[in-house]
Amino acid sequence: MQVKLIRRQLFRYLVVGIVSNLTLYLGYLLLTDIGVGHKTAMSLLYAAGTSLTFIFNRNWTFQHNDHISHGFIRYSVMYAVGYFIDLIGLYLLVDIAGYPHQIIQLFLAILLAIMFFILMRLWIFNDRHKNAI
Repeated sequence: MQVKLIRRQLFRYLVVGIVSNLTLYLGYLLLTDIGVGHKTAMSLLYAAGTSLTFIFNRNWTFQHNDHISHGFIRYSVMYAVGYFIDLIGLYLLVDIAGYPHQIIQLFLAILLAIMFFILMRLWIFNDRHKNAI
């Protein structure tokens, strides 16, 4: 039963992730194409992505019914850490090492998606942590 639940959640997480990341990545490419800096574009889209994916992952992926503020605080902490990983990755791999920002941002999005699923499953939308922030 637990394996079936994890598979269902992973499938739904992938659907939410693919749709949201594709949309946000296209927005990133559009913003950088019109002259917005790569770190600024990532920052703007990160904020929008955090709110939208929280709603879909909470309600559909994990079907979590705990008080919304508890999950959102943990979710925001997770995304804040992810944001700084993304920002530092862009700085080191694009600004310092000179790799193309389009490839690096795609790589970082995949890496963070894996990390986020694990954290959502074990910490954010896990009923054992109802009272922990």
